[in-house]
Amino acid sequence: MRDYIETGMSGWLHLHDRVSLQQGNALSLPFSNGSFSAAYMLHVGMNVTDKRALFEEIARVLRPGARFAIYDVMLTGDGELSYPHPWAGTSATKAIASSVHYRNALNTAGFEVVSERDRRDVALEYFARQRSQLAAAGAATLGVHTLMGAPGPPPPRSPSSAQGCT
Repeated sequence: MRDYIETGMSGWLHLHDRVSLQQGNALSLPFSNGSFSAAYMLHVGMNVTDKRALFEEIARVLRPGARFAIYDVMLTGDGELSYPHPWAGTSATKAIASSVHYRNALNTAGFEVVSERDRRDVALEYFARQRSQLAAAGAATLGVHTLMGAPGPPPPRSPSSAQGCT
């Protein structure tokens, strides 16, 4: 995780004076109550089993009336996923859930869901394009493999812990 912070997009985009990246536990954020006027969560929830605790912690650090947006991988139907994925090496390390589960956890944490968009088709089209381009080019020079490294055994982890950047 430290590598993500040290590499950080703020360095690539020369935003050091405007962006601060910090490592912390998503279930115990290192910020005081009401620290933020808005927040977003990008591909975090599928790594955290206890969605209710996650959203309660996010609600704690947000000011009353603050906006919170989520862009996450969620289950869209029954059945088991095939592994590995970038966020889970095996089904034992997954924390992926349905949008209904997210909605219930958000409501329990005090959020009001005002809008929802299913982006499944956009994601499927994107990955189909990527596979097609990869097949045509032979090997991709940039991609998730560049950031994550070669697939290997998943690291041991506590089922209720996660790390994230803010």
